[in-house]
Amino acid sequence: MVVCLCHRVTDRDIARAARSGCTDYEALQDDLRVGTSCGTCDDCAREVFAECSCAGGAFSAAPTARELAFA
Repeated sequence: MVVCLCHRVTDRDIARAARSGCTDYEALQDDLRVGTSCGTCDDCAREVFAECSCAGGAFSAAPTARELAFA
């Protein structure tokens, strides 16, 4: 799922960063630029990052049926 349209950051990108040792949201913003442009995605990006961080980066980023329908 695309989280940040401005910088084309997906939930998988965020999960990958968490698995790679990104320890806080500010570092994630520095690395991926997520939430640094218009700010609309900030809440969603923080939520995804928190889920990934709590799960040790094991966030399941499997596509939903809706995403598959539009692929």
